[in-house]
Amino acid sequence: MTRFNRMPPAQQAGILCNDPQFQKFAAIRSGMPDTKFCASAAAQYLRDTCKIDSRRELNTDTAAQSNFAALRTTFDAWAGRVASPIH
Repeated sequence: MTRFNRMPPAQQAGILCNDPQFQKFAAIRSGMPDTKFCASAAAQYLRDTCKIDSRRELNTDTAAQSNFAALRTTFDAWAGRVASPIH
């Protein structure tokens, strides 16, 4: 089994969008804290945030990869998985 961090970014994004905790995070970040996003709504949030039309672009677009890395860090901090970055 491949570790999450060793998977291609597009695969990581697909897994993330199916994570109920990420779905809640995406809803809150979209200004809908009382809504539970489904996987497709979370995917749309991710595409908008990373400025892409398809998650496949995460495997080849370096700007999208940077946006995705920042999104993952923000989500991980929100979820308590890592310490919050200092601003």
